[in-house]
Amino acid sequence: MAPTSNRRDFLKTGIVLGAGFWIAGRAGAGETVPTTSPTQKLNFACIGVGGKGDSDSNHIAQHGNIAAICDIDDKTLAKKALLPAFFNAKRFNDFREMLEHMGDKIDAVSVSIPDHNHAVAAMAAIRLGKHVYCQKPMTHNIAEARALRDAAQKYNVVTQMGNQGTAGDEFRRGAEILMAQKLGPVREVHVWTNRPIWPQAPAITARPTDTPVCPAHIHWDNFLGPAPERPYNPCYLPFKWRGWWDFGTGALGDMGCHTVNLPFLGLKLEYPTSVKGEAGDLNPETYPSWAKVEYEFPERGDMPALKLVWWEGHKGGKTRNIPSHEVTHDFDLPESGSLMIGEDGMMMSISDYGDAQRLIFNSDSKGYGGPPEETLPRLHNKSLDEAQKAEWVAAIQGQGKTMSNFNHASKLTETILLGNVAIREEKKKLEWDGPNMKFTNDEGANKWLSYKYREGYELGLT
Repeated sequence: MAPTSNRRDFLKTGIVLGAGFWIAGRAGAGETVPTTSPTQKLNFACIGVGGKGDSDSNHIAQHGNIAAICDIDDKTLAKKALLPAFFNAKRFNDFREMLEHMGDKIDAVSVSIPDHNHAVAAMAAIRLGKHVYCQKPMTHNIAEARALRDAAQKYNVVTQMGNQGTAGDEFRRGAEILMAQKLGPVREVHVWTNRPIWPQAPAITARPTDTPVCPAHIHWDNFLGPAPERPYNPCYLPFKWRGWWDFGTGALGDMGCHTVNLPFLGLKLEYPTSVKGEAGDLNPETYPSWAKVEYEFPERGDMPALKLVWWEGHKGGKTRNIPSHEVTHDFDLPESGSLMIGEDGMMMSISDYGDAQRLIFNSDSKGYGGPPEETLPRLHNKSLDEAQKAEWVAAIQGQGKTMSNFNHASKLTETILLGNVAIREEKKKLEWDGPNMKFTNDEGANKWLSYKYREGYELGLT
């Protein structure tokens, strides 16, 4: 922004883009879409039906028959089975067993389970030729994201990652504004979050020493999946697994696929060239109390190189780690969002999902100049999550394509998870060779790109 710009100048030409409904999208390069009759009734299997899996499975049930449900908690399964749409669904605790017994009876699978199990479950379904809807982040590590992208193309399946903002009308309009460079050249982006909202550092930095008996209704071994074995403890379940390195992906993994999505798509980002992180209370077991990650992206066509900065957590347990007022030109920030700073103005996303934006222009700029051409299709009159499932199902039936398919989602997820590697390799500027998936200036950092799977839960690469 021009040095003389200030809050009052911006307010002269501020434009608020309201929250809207959700939109359909396009497949990425290499994404193939099978042609199936729109009238064909689909059979679904749902892996994970508690937490986010509860709403995911309910939405999917609107589009066909639920043939099977899977969860590590018997109480969750029993509760789900009381709903009419799930009366006749076969029940399983182990997704491997479910896919073995139901593979010839299902067309598509949803994966709504803890992050560390995403890739193994999704890969098992893809290798059976099943279409997959997988919650964000797509995977737990970078190598998994690359492997799922390749597998989805090889097996010709329709995929969608559950960052539902991608389906929003206003999200898509915001992306079009960025693509049209209405803000002028954008060289700086900031993204922040109100996460974590679960226990991690500084409150917890080590594993518990007590070993209580696991409740009979919880199948702990199935929860562990590919992760290293450890005793059951209620400090991990439910939801609290997000704060542990072995199970979750921290604040970045939980929200980055939402909040980074708008600038990632609209500014045509793919592989960063470098990443550098710093954090507080770093430890080998839980995610840090706060973190800041700086990514550098190269030029893309006529778009300049840019810096993207991620902010999370609280310093000293109280002060939010967010961009300063100097960075935001004195604008107060919502709880979560993103800020794209161009030469002529700024776009601030004022929601987690990027579905509402505020445009703020320099007083000496040419201003908005009217909306850009609509290049991305819309899906109207749908709620956030429901629209994204409807888009996935329509694509399976040969009507349109998915927006957050595994081509787009894998690149976004890889970028997000690079931030977690940078946090672990604190204060090192890591040079990243995206096409070849390796750090070029620190061989040791490459150990975080993948890990060894527990026996019986191997990824099953194509």
